[in-house]
Amino acid sequence: MKEGCKLWSYTREEWLEYGKKLMDERSEKIRIAKTKKFDTVATHGLYDVDTSHTFNSASIIEPIYLSTAQSYYNSAEMEAALAYKIPTWCYTRIANPSNYFLEETIALLETYGTDIEASCCAISSGMAAIRTATEPFLSKDDSLPPMNFVASAKVYGGTFQQFALRRGVEQGIEVRWIRDPFDLEEWKSKVDEGTRFLYGEFPSNPQVSIFDIAEVAKIAHKNNVPLIVDATCASPALTRPLEHGADIVVQSATKVICSSGFGIAGTLTAKKGITSKVGSDEMKADFATWVKLWPYRDNGPALSPMNAIMALSDLRYLRMRMAHMSKSALKVAEYLEKHPKVEAAHYPGLKSYPGHKVASKYMKLADTDQNAYGFMLAFEIREKTPDGSENARKFYDALEMIWRATDLGRVKTVATLNAISTHQQQGEEGRALASIKSSTCRLALGIEDVDDVIADLEQAFGKV
Repeated sequence: MKEGCKLWSYTREEWLEYGKKLMDERSEKIRIAKTKKFDTVATHGLYDVDTSHTFNSASIIEPIYLSTAQSYYNSAEMEAALAYKIPTWCYTRIANPSNYFLEETIALLETYGTDIEASCCAISSGMAAIRTATEPFLSKDDSLPPMNFVASAKVYGGTFQQFALRRGVEQGIEVRWIRDPFDLEEWKSKVDEGTRFLYGEFPSNPQVSIFDIAEVAKIAHKNNVPLIVDATCASPALTRPLEHGADIVVQSATKVICSSGFGIAGTLTAKKGITSKVGSDEMKADFATWVKLWPYRDNGPALSPMNAIMALSDLRYLRMRMAHMSKSALKVAEYLEKHPKVEAAHYPGLKSYPGHKVASKYMKLADTDQNAYGFMLAFEIREKTPDGSENARKFYDALEMIWRATDLGRVKTVATLNAISTHQQQGEEGRALASIKSSTCRLALGIEDVDDVIADLEQAFGKV
């Protein structure tokens, strides 16, 4: 975005004027992008012909910048850039062109179909995104009572560990767990003057538990705190929590966003003007950008540019994949629900699912009026004893085509026994909070023909 040799002689004031021009151009590109359909935004983001000539020798595909740092024309540009007065890449621990294109695309998709303004920060993993999203609200403030935060207990095992051990045991911050995310009175009862944020997964991993985002957001905002939602298992193709009142949404982009399985990545997207009782006005005005320029810079959870491009490449087909995978997951859930060797099947698309009406309110395929309920489901296999896992292990070990792994959101179907994997370290009490049984099996549907998936499940049941 340099304008030739004259930039060598720019003064600081001229650089500031030039930076304003670049930001105005970016705002105009965002305005135009917001008029496009979901698949178009996912395919192009803000990368256009002009940008390709500036950045990437006119390549139609976004660049991979593996270099760590940017040079500057003169001291005036460096001074303005490192004061964050003009757009800059400066150092990949803070910003990088490859990461930028992913961030801008995710921000557009998380606010798709709305007038909401939001910013995104691409992060090294989903767990790092959760840490980065929550940490600023747990800062010291002597004017407030001892801090706590309120979170659904039905969360991914790594999230439970981060909250219960890293925050609770090691830092002494009180975690108030919500046992039933559908119970709005339980949410209300846990919030007080010391509460810093509310947190939930939609849907949760692995029990596909959900909650009423809009109603919980009202509870959060009434108490002057933000609602943070992990929407990894829905993705912006199905559910966009910012549209329904959430302040911040985090994604483990490692999952269905980067479904090829070639990269680890996380994203934090925040609407501008979040609700919070702590933090500076600058932080509240544009949380994701503030995070990137300050705590992200200092803590260093930077995303590899290669992984950013891997995620961006897979992102282009997100809506189409989610449509196919959701259709397959519903068919498998209906099969499992009727199977005599299955105790219970959990999937938001099943009419028997307790939160089916709430799921139908929030989970719709972008650019359609069709409900789609995601790629993930869970089920319990009938055991000889209530706390047994013998049959579950026999079934699991008999799978042939379906992969045994802790992964999900892949183009290949993956099965997991969560009690011995993702939630092993939680212990019995923690697993009980999350409703994880020894017989629980999580199934993440891929893009294979669903009849082949069901055939593999059926032959595995035959070994039980």
